[in-house]
Amino acid sequence: MNKYYETVIGLEVHVQLNTKSKLFCSCPTSFGDDANIHTCPVCLALPGALPVMNKEAMKKAVMFGKAINAQINRKSIFARKNYFYPDLPTGYQISQFEIPIVGKGELVIDFEDGSKKTIGVTRAHLEMDAGKNMHEGPVSKVDLNRASTPLLEIVSEPDMRSSEEAILYLKKLHAIVRYIGISDANMQEGSFRCDANVSIRPKGQEEFGTRVEIKNLNSFRHIAKAIEYEVERQIEAYEDGTYEDEVYLETRLFDVNKGVTKSMRGKEDSADYRYFPDPDLLPLEIDDETMAVEIPELPDEKKERFMKEYGIKEYDALVLTSDLEMAKFYEEVVACKVSGKNAVNYLTTELLGRLKKAGIFDITKSPISAKTLGKVIARVEDGTINGKGAKDLLDLLMEEVIEVDNAIEKLGIKQMNDEGALIAIIDEILTKNSDKVEEYKAGKDKLFGFFVGQVMKATKGSANPASVNKILKEKLS
Repeated sequence: MNKYYETVIGLEVHVQLNTKSKLFCSCPTSFGDDANIHTCPVCLALPGALPVMNKEAMKKAVMFGKAINAQINRKSIFARKNYFYPDLPTGYQISQFEIPIVGKGELVIDFEDGSKKTIGVTRAHLEMDAGKNMHEGPVSKVDLNRASTPLLEIVSEPDMRSSEEAILYLKKLHAIVRYIGISDANMQEGSFRCDANVSIRPKGQEEFGTRVEIKNLNSFRHIAKAIEYEVERQIEAYEDGTYEDEVYLETRLFDVNKGVTKSMRGKEDSADYRYFPDPDLLPLEIDDETMAVEIPELPDEKKERFMKEYGIKEYDALVLTSDLEMAKFYEEVVACKVSGKNAVNYLTTELLGRLKKAGIFDITKSPISAKTLGKVIARVEDGTINGKGAKDLLDLLMEEVIEVDNAIEKLGIKQMNDEGALIAIIDEILTKNSDKVEEYKAGKDKLFGFFVGQVMKATKGSANPASVNKILKEKLS
């Protein structure tokens, strides 16, 4: 963070809604199919073809509005945003301008130190997506399968002051749209992508600096790097006296290989798009049934419930609930009637550590299921195996499909819980080390660890440590 300049960031996030059909026609919205097979006269903009509103997209927009405590406009208007790209067959984008479906709302971000910050959401409006340009050497092609796919564009206030805050906002937004089930938010497939508006100003200055838009960012890591580079570029220009020449209203792209932003084109203002109400679409009116739609438990609500119900720390609850699938996995583990705290440790440290090492970053692809992990924890809690044995067991379960109890037998890690057998072993050890027993009784307390170690060595690590400690204390007292 530069002590002389303040960064100002506002984000525009495009979320592809997971409706079965497009926003204004019945073509499917599937991803990855052959080019131009999901098109019709409407999304190809053939003369005389008229758009018809997808009610499910409206419902999903309302759900989002409720999730961020936003004003929802019962009556909103579609407008034509005029610009020409090869992948936009209409020559305009059907969007919303003056009256969007979702008005002002807010979203709270959480920092690692437990502090919070509220980020304002200016609006969220429905619009149709464009197609996709594909460049193969000197030849360019257009795939219009994606044309007219429903998007919800979510526009933040310029409330973020660092790349860290921007990423926390995006991750919370990403979690919310997945929790309420309106999008798969798959960044690799473009279902969740972001444009970042970045500017700087000397600290204490009220007036905003000149903003630059960085377009089409689809990875949290790249978004952070793009913002950080652009901030440094603008500060350098300011200090060199070339700010007015080098920083102007424009759209830039981020080169992921070189880690730099590059000029793409001058940034249009709203007047350049010549917005006007779409004559083919009536105003969008939300009926009572759609307005009454209920939303599921949100990340912040789930976090509070996890803390209260399972007795875990706020930071752990935040980590678990930041991803919907992780939260589901955790609840399945706890459903095996194991301690909530143990479930956190074995999931976030032991299992996730092994998955990362194996190059697996999606908990749904874990070779160890939630129920299997729950049974491993249960075997630790009932004394069948100890902590070290559990780690060996998890290593085996990552590589081999085998029932937990059978794996314990195979590894020979079952703890010795037979008190009579343990007493006999401990008696023999104390007899062999009578001199150390005397030293211990004379006040050399550190020797207790020596006796524990001898017992564990004699039992090849299979003795239950709690039982060993209990018997030793009785014998040495």
